[in-house]
Amino acid sequence: MAATNNPYSSLLKGIEVNGKQFKYFDVTALGEKYDRLPYSVRVLLESCVRNCDNFQVLEKDVQSVLDWEKNQTVEGGVEISFKPARVILQDLTGVPAVVDFAAMRDAVKDLGGDPQKINPICPADLVIDHSVQVDFARSPDALNKNQELEFERNKERFQFLKWGAQAFDNMLIVPPGSGIVHQVNLEYLARVVFTGDLLHPDSVVGTDSHTTMINGLGVVGWGVGGIEAEAVMLGQAISMLIPKVVGYKLIGELNPLVTSTDLVLTITKHLRALGVVGKFVEFFGPGVFALSIADRATVANMCPEFGATVAHFPVDERSLQYLSQTNRAKEKIDIIEAYLRATKQFRDYNNPEQDPIFSEVVELDLSTVVTSVSGPKRPHDRVSVSVMQKDFQDCLTNKIGFKGYGLSPAQLSVSASFSYSDGQTYSITHGSVIIAAITSCTNTSNPSVMLGAGLLAKKAVENGLSVLPYIKTSLSPGSGVVTYYLRESGVVPYLEKLGFDIVGYGCMTCIGNSGPIDDNIANTIEKNELVCCGVLSGNRNFEGRIHPNTRANYLASPLLVIAYALAGTVNIDFEKQPLGTRSDGTPVFLREIWPTRAEIQEVETKHVIPGMFKEVYEKIEQGSPSWQALAIPQGKLYGWDPNSTYIKKPPFFDGMTRELKLAQGVQNARCLLLLGDSVTTDHISPAGSIARNSPAARYLATRGLTPREFNSYGSRRGNDAIMSRGTFANIRLVNKMSPTPGPKTTHHPSGDVMDIFDAADRYASENVPLIAVVGKDYGSGSSRDWAAKGPYLLGIKAVIAESFERIHRSNLVGMGIIPLQFLPGENADTVGLNGSETFTINLPEKLNPGDIISVQVDNGKSFQVKVRFDTEVDLTYFRNGGILNYMIRKML
Repeated sequence: MAATNNPYSSLLKGIEVNGKQFKYFDVTALGEKYDRLPYSVRVLLESCVRNCDNFQVLEKDVQSVLDWEKNQTVEGGVEISFKPARVILQDLTGVPAVVDFAAMRDAVKDLGGDPQKINPICPADLVIDHSVQVDFARSPDALNKNQELEFERNKERFQFLKWGAQAFDNMLIVPPGSGIVHQVNLEYLARVVFTGDLLHPDSVVGTDSHTTMINGLGVVGWGVGGIEAEAVMLGQAISMLIPKVVGYKLIGELNPLVTSTDLVLTITKHLRALGVVGKFVEFFGPGVFALSIADRATVANMCPEFGATVAHFPVDERSLQYLSQTNRAKEKIDIIEAYLRATKQFRDYNNPEQDPIFSEVVELDLSTVVTSVSGPKRPHDRVSVSVMQKDFQDCLTNKIGFKGYGLSPAQLSVSASFSYSDGQTYSITHGSVIIAAITSCTNTSNPSVMLGAGLLAKKAVENGLSVLPYIKTSLSPGSGVVTYYLRESGVVPYLEKLGFDIVGYGCMTCIGNSGPIDDNIANTIEKNELVCCGVLSGNRNFEGRIHPNTRANYLASPLLVIAYALAGTVNIDFEKQPLGTRSDGTPVFLREIWPTRAEIQEVETKHVIPGMFKEVYEKIEQGSPSWQALAIPQGKLYGWDPNSTYIKKPPFFDGMTRELKLAQGVQNARCLLLLGDSVTTDHISPAGSIARNSPAARYLATRGLTPREFNSYGSRRGNDAIMSRGTFANIRLVNKMSPTPGPKTTHHPSGDVMDIFDAADRYASENVPLIAVVGKDYGSGSSRDWAAKGPYLLGIKAVIAESFERIHRSNLVGMGIIPLQFLPGENADTVGLNGSETFTINLPEKLNPGDIISVQVDNGKSFQVKVRFDTEVDLTYFRNGGILNYMIRKML
């Protein structure tokens, strides 16, 4: 890996570990500036030094990172190139990546090049974890039934991925049923240090925004769009701006009754309010040492929810202990420690002399953290459980918004009854819990909260408590290790008694794969317009994501998921109201059955052991018998099936030429959407179920499929015809150009209200280009590339926003869409836009990153915007029509 033309080859140094010789770049020799760098920035610096070839990575990049203290404050930012050590993908984003690779091979061949050049250079791991749904729950055979249905629905996708594993080099596929990508990364895939002939830090970019979870183990990693990840896999460096680094100091210790989930919800609200979008956050202080690696990973996982790029915990003694606990070889651990100590990347959190310089420092006393949930519509809207009842009641009558449903006083007392399959009649009202799911990478990786939930279930059962049968309860562990230690500790029977049977190994409810609820319940909720609830141990609770019938969704620890399931409602004050009664009629309060941290740690120490990790991960790449039996096509070029509704050759490279076409602005464009703040990628490109009255459903029906066979948008990301029809298809989308919420817009000049896809299709037939005008934090949430690919296929040429989330802006650039930003203090309202106008955006011939240009409106007005091409590389991608087109031309 050390190129012969590397100008820093003089920094190569030898080190002996256990009698073996290794080489590494001694970045400490760069001088005293290195000692002042944040630990996360030291990883960027080492990568620049090691990969410096004065072509992709320049000596200027090395010097720019070394001068971080000065450059992080430069107005407009300082651009550098960074090469991550590896890429990680999950299947919902991995399928379109492999589809793109297959299509790129075809394009290179059509243009006279060698298609074999389209091949991952950077190691890539793909974990299939987002396909399984909670179709069955509350039964011993739920796991097997859900996995069988997963294979039935996704056989074609799985065959395609299995083909990709043999067609492309340097790509590992982890089969379905193995666990959640981020937990598998933490427990198995993470290297921490690459221990080949040349030692260097592990670093990773992933096609899931929660790739940041690996920061908890000391690995610098963050989420990127699939398009950007594909370029990294092909050996391309990431162009980025030197980040500011917020030092987040932790002091004190958590209260014995508080969980890591409460901690992360507290930090998420704090940092979202502080404003850390585009910044690194690095944790330090004595309080960090008190946190386990699982606790740190829980915090790092929700980095996208507070908006930072990374949430880094440098490697320390606890990190090494975790590697040993998870059955990493002692020989490798010794090498990791020796290398990190030699390069001053090993941390002692109790030694303030090791504290680097930060852009700014904020502090949290862990003892101030209280039991919390977050919701009802956003992950950073933390609510202390002590005031949860009042907060929910206020939300009911607050005006419609992130903390309001706009109910009238007369609507507050509405309740309704329904008949359930057990023959009983039940009553539900506002606040009734319909879904309670222990799910998601955030918490299922953490033995303390999983075992805590098990112990809480045990005490609940022993005190005669139960969960109402209509509540859809589920447990989806993040890996087989979780099941192993839950069984060994003896808590599984109690979880099952409360309905928390294991339903699958995957993202499940948190991604929106919560599956169906009883029709009688759904009809009752809809008919009476009830605000019923989902409670999940996840990281996302955006509107319409978890389930169409749970209008309020709260993120909570696994323990609180069980507590609210037992209560049957979120409209409860746990201090004053009991969860239920014992057989003798005495009340049972939550405080009576809540396990302490000491109780949990005692069980964890006894039952979470290296042997479990060894047994689970030794056979993880084999997969189930169903996976092993999958027959796959042979050959390096994929044979596209025109009848497939899952895998379709995308049109991104149709008509592509070797020569560049002149990049142009946008003339006389119509506005397709006029949106407000915090529009997420889930609003833009939902991953959940396909509504039966949607354009995507109509398309599938013409292909002979029944609604039972529709599957989800997430599972159909290999088919652009469905994904373009599913763009902006979220049922909770609020488009100011539509009279009602949902995937509608007004076509101009006709004034017809239409499905968004149908309107875009009509504009395309009229040869009219499109733009979208949006508010703040546009594209927050998951790092899904279809949130940029979909708008591109709809004909959107530019997006004008008050502000963009980092990953989504990058994805728009990657698809050749122009990202424009209103000047400070301006937005669609101040400029006077209502969506009926036409817009002309002229780009200067010599366009520079961050230029200010004018947008001309047909009513005679004009306003200025900032062009959010942030780097020269952004401009290169735009001129090529997107990042993938650039990579194809580069391979010719």
